[in-house]
Amino acid sequence: MKPVAEILESGASKEKIQVLEKLALSDDFEIINKVISCLDDPDIEVRGEAFSSLILNNNDISELLIESLKDSRKNIRGFAALVLANRKDLKSIPKIIELVKDERSMVRSCALGALGHLKAKEAKDIFHESIFDSNLEVRKSAMHALINIEEKISQNELLEISREKDHEIENMVIKLKKGGPEGI
Repeated sequence: MKPVAEILESGASKEKIQVLEKLALSDDFEIINKVISCLDDPDIEVRGEAFSSLILNNNDISELLIESLKDSRKNIRGFAALVLANRKDLKSIPKIIELVKDERSMVRSCALGALGHLKAKEAKDIFHESIFDSNLEVRKSAMHALINIEEKISQNELLEISREKDHEIENMVIKLKKGGPEGI
């Protein structure tokens, strides 16, 4: 059988998934870095399995994940932020905050989602600013984060976000007017 690292780098999707299913307990940093690289795999199932493997890994892999927030690949940056959030890694908040200014809207959206999931109240000003982002998904992530931290929004912000003709946004506006996460 091929070595694990070789399979994760160049194996077929099915092989990668089979290997990833068994790596949630790994404490080998070289292998974990290969798993992190699979967050950028062309196959969505491989990316999902890598995501699950990293979340389920009970070893202290925070530094590897935090370091991957600087990766040149947008999928690695964005999904690593979400993995950190799902692992409830509060010490990663300052580094995730840096991603909110990323050039890629997908990364900004993931970063806001991660911060909202972590209930990072220290990022509330960023959430407010991000309501005015040029990208709709980023605006939605910012709104959801504000709901998660039970932050009230101004009338001006409500007017701005209410301009979108989007069912999901309309539902979030109702929650924001109530000032809390009811119904989430």
